[in-house]
Amino acid sequence: MDLTRSLRAIADAADAPEGVIDWDAVAEAAKGGCEPGDLRMEPAERAAFADDVRAARDGLRAASGVEFDLPDSVEVQHRHHWIDANVDTFRRVLAPLEEHAGGVFPGVARSINSGTMAVSLAFLARNVLGQYDPLLLAGADETDHGLYFVRPNIRAAAVELDVGYPRFRRWIAFHEVAHAAEFGAAPWLPGYLEERVEEGIGALSEGVSLFGAGAQSREAFRELNTAMTAVEGYAELLMDRAFDDEYDDLRAKLDARRRGGDPITNLLKRLLGFGMKRRQYERGAEFFAAVADRRDLRTASLVWERPENLPRDEEFDDPGAWIRRVA
Repeated sequence: MDLTRSLRAIADAADAPEGVIDWDAVAEAAKGGCEPGDLRMEPAERAAFADDVRAARDGLRAASGVEFDLPDSVEVQHRHHWIDANVDTFRRVLAPLEEHAGGVFPGVARSINSGTMAVSLAFLARNVLGQYDPLLLAGADETDHGLYFVRPNIRAAAVELDVGYPRFRRWIAFHEVAHAAEFGAAPWLPGYLEERVEEGIGALSEGVSLFGAGAQSREAFRELNTAMTAVEGYAELLMDRAFDDEYDDLRAKLDARRRGGDPITNLLKRLLGFGMKRRQYERGAEFFAAVADRRDLRTASLVWERPENLPRDEEFDDPGAWIRRVA
């Protein structure tokens, strides 16, 4: 970790020519806040990553009955690679807020905003294991979606959890490819999520000066949270039921890892919404497990046929109501 690099980048952000966030400074400071990690792999490990992804694709297709393609871009990354990819994502998503935001001391505000974003990205870069990226709000000239594995974090988590690296790596591949299955089964899903993100962020940005935007943004984010609960919960169920090895110990240890952490880590988790994300995993997984147990996994997969099949908030607590309405 190079804190000098981080501090210098944030200090320089005040002199950026425009914008409430200096994204170049964010990337530089976030990289100073975490080591990149080791990306050196023998040919056998590279081949194993590729085999894990192909096995996940085939297993998930067979278990769910959903036909889907793998992302055009599948990358094994270190932490700094992940930061670069996600700086672009955050820049796209927060663009409406940047256009409307201002301040009495723009240079100071820019440094604070840039520093906050850098701390967030550095923390995430040290913890993210893998990521399916549908590239929401991306331009038409960009690739449709991507799949990333952060090798240093997967190896570190395997050691922390005291599980074999090859089996853990393969299980994480099943989780991330499960997201590819969801988006492949639901071509409408990227547009649905984009609309909620744009509505929510747009309402927040207008709320700087327009009375009443808060209710609109809350509704958009409520719908977004409901959809993401379905996305995370279905992937949790599918990865387990399609996995070609034992996973009970992996599930128990990973769930404990999500709940655990030292006080500083837990504070950052709360600030970054990790509690909400864990609840999405748990609530969504409980719902889809109940549907699959009462019917089967293919019934659970009906959720991706059309937007109207997404569970309503109250149906997450009453899977039978969803089955009666949809199946």
